[in-house]
Amino acid sequence: MNRKLTKRFFLTGGFSVFLAGCASKFRSYSGPEVTRLRLYKSERLLVLDGVEGVLKTYRVGLGFAPKGHKQFEGDGRTPEGAYTIDRRNPNSLFHLSIGISYPNDADRAFAASQGKSPGGDIFIHGGPRRGIDPVNKQDWTAGCIAVTDRQIEQIYAMVRDGTPIYIYA
Repeated sequence: MNRKLTKRFFLTGGFSVFLAGCASKFRSYSGPEVTRLRLYKSERLLVLDGVEGVLKTYRVGLGFAPKGHKQFEGDGRTPEGAYTIDRRNPNSLFHLSIGISYPNDADRAFAASQGKSPGGDIFIHGGPRRGIDPVNKQDWTAGCIAVTDRQIEQIYAMVRDGTPIYIYA
């Protein structure tokens, strides 16, 4: 079966990214490898590190109840701790998204001990698609990390699955 691939180009802060097919794989990113992400919740700051230091920093929005570690589905908190980038969704309700490996075994065990669900589907993502209007323009997600659409295009291109992310209070 031969089907025509759709192509989109993004200009993202000094480098070009080529996106083809189902929009799940970027063809090129010529900058240094991102070796880890650090999120400082209280500062609303996401840092992308490379081998030689900081590559990029971004201002972020968080869950609607950002203080404290996410424990249960619907609590509006953004998790804290060590996780990894484990998936990407080019067709999310938001402008691109990359997944964080929450909940881990400890998160699931704690929630189960309380008779609750830990929740899940924690992502770094861009703004909402049409029809979704965040009430609070800073901390408006259900626990995710929100950046601008242009910023998520950069992050989506730069960060690979398996990259560790450390989330601090």
